Amino acid sequence: MHTFHNPDRFMSDLRQILSQGRKRIGLLVGAGAPMSLRVNDAGTLVSKGGRSLMPGVEALTTQAIDALTGQQKAAAEAIRAELGATANIESILTRIRLLQQALGPAQVHGLDSEGYKALGAEVCRKIGEVVGVPLPKERNAYTELVSWVSGTLRAHAVEIFTTNYDLLFEEAFERSRASYFDGFTGGHLPFFDPVSVASDDLPPRWSRLWKLHGSLGWALEGDSVVRGRGRTASQLVYPDHLKYELTQKQPYSALFERLRQFLLTPDSILLTSGFSFRDAHICAVLDEALAMNANASVMAFQYMPLASEEPACKLAYERPNLSVYASDGAVIGGVKGTWRPGDPPKNWEDIRATFWGPRWPGEQSQFLLGDFALLTRFCALAQATDMSAQTTPDAAIAALGGGAPTAIAVALANAGRLRREC
Repeated sequence: MHTFHNPDRFMSDLRQILSQGRKRIGLLVGAGAPMSLRVNDAGTLVSKGGRSLMPGVEALTTQAIDALTGQQKAAAEAIRAELGATANIESILTRIRLLQQALGPAQVHGLDSEGYKALGAEVCRKIGEVVGVPLPKERNAYTELVSWVSGTLRAHAVEIFTTNYDLLFEEAFERSRASYFDGFTGGHLPFFDPVSVASDDLPPRWSRLWKLHGSLGWALEGDSVVRGRGRTASQLVYPDHLKYELTQKQPYSALFERLRQFLLTPDSILLTSGFSFRDAHICAVLDEALAMNANASVMAFQYMPLASEEPACKLAYERPNLSVYASDGAVIGGVKGTWRPGDPPKNWEDIRATFWGPRWPGEQSQFLLGDFALLTRFCALAQATDMSAQTTPDAAIAALGGGAPTAIAVALANAGRLRREC
């Protein structure tokens, strides 16, 4: 017995949901999203070549370590060599923090406890420099997403949850003159207000932007986290073994509670993009909330094939109201299946081209919305009834900067619509 899923059916439902403005919609955006934007050395979007706007974990590790100097670089390189092929910025920072706590005046790789404290701070500063790049001036995936969010009259505000430290969403909202609330209030020295985050009493036209791991521009002054201190300020949850502990403190605890409450609200839909499902503390919130609220759904579009998306699939098998849409198949209603498009209805071929086709010339057709740029274009075109060749995936990649997309997630929890064939 083999199971097939028809992407046309699910994308038809998703387009209807996205266009109506009546559902409570949220997005969870991870580190993979900005990688779908390709830029040249001047930071201008390009359709071919170039580099990702932001690096992946491996490239971030290399850039952060290579930017160090002197004994700090020697110690970091030694730790990286000890950890072996699996070493990344998270495991390196974890080792640095452990050495900071354990050493005292003793030295390892030429640094004592205070030396490793300084090294950890410097590595974090380098991370902030890497992710502090500005949003390209050209029309791009972030501006397209904001256009869709702010271009529909909504009964409920769209809520964007992101683990990223960058300011790309803030720049996109402000460039479009679209109102948003990020939990801070005040003019001279905006401070985090957990009461406003919990109460959710702003008008629906104000989008919500929740930075789950903190942001560039945040700073700790006294006992309060404030915003507006520039790109060099970085009160962040850095990727190390202390991540879970830090998320239990303000402002992070209020933001994680906001994610939980969103999923506990009846008839809510969370689209995830660029999220690997390897953050245990976020997956714990998703797991608990989906178990408590069967009327909520998480829709996860992943860039890689199902075989490479094990963490997302594992949660989808346990929680049927979480669906995984990968390039070669899906897990929907807890059932794994490969893609098999059906006979398209009238005028559907052009719409299908926005989510199904070859990723690159000469390749076989596959599900495309694991690319953040194509996902945002799909959202922006949700209300379009007449499509043209200009909205095909190749054209969208060219218009939005193109390049190699990344792991992204958006899944439509609609367990009843699957097709089984022997």
